[in-house]
Amino acid sequence: MTKYTTAASRRERPRKPRETHPIWRGIGCLLVIIITLISISAAKITIDYGLKSGWTIPYQLLGNPRLPDYFYKAPALIAIFGPITRVTNFYAYLATTIIYLIVLGGLSSFGYAVAYNFIGPPRWGPLDVPPPNIRTKRYKR
Repeated sequence: MTKYTTAASRRERPRKPRETHPIWRGIGCLLVIIITLISISAAKITIDYGLKSGWTIPYQLLGNPRLPDYFYKAPALIAIFGPITRVTNFYAYLATTIIYLIVLGGLSSFGYAVAYNFIGPPRWGPLDVPPPNIRTKRYKR
């Protein structure tokens, strides 16, 4: 036995991983649903307004969608995807919805990051050592 060690071994308790509070999971789930609903409704309003105002919307996105022939041979697939074929300008609504989802999701993530920066835990804990303040001379050749 050496001079600086003890005979008794210290048992280390396993650390629990930091779990998020359950309410944050619920808020995240609600945000996914709310942002999706807002995106769908904003896309419908935008496309309808654009068509009334004469915006140039690609003709490939306008009209009713047509499914491949094998969809019409299977009654189960027609029962599932049949209502989509009745929506006029479905592809325009879908493309605009995806754009709104990306923009609103990015804005909500940015807002959460700003709020977490103000409200969240401090960057350095009481046991952390501050970063070294090393100053070096500029390299001259």
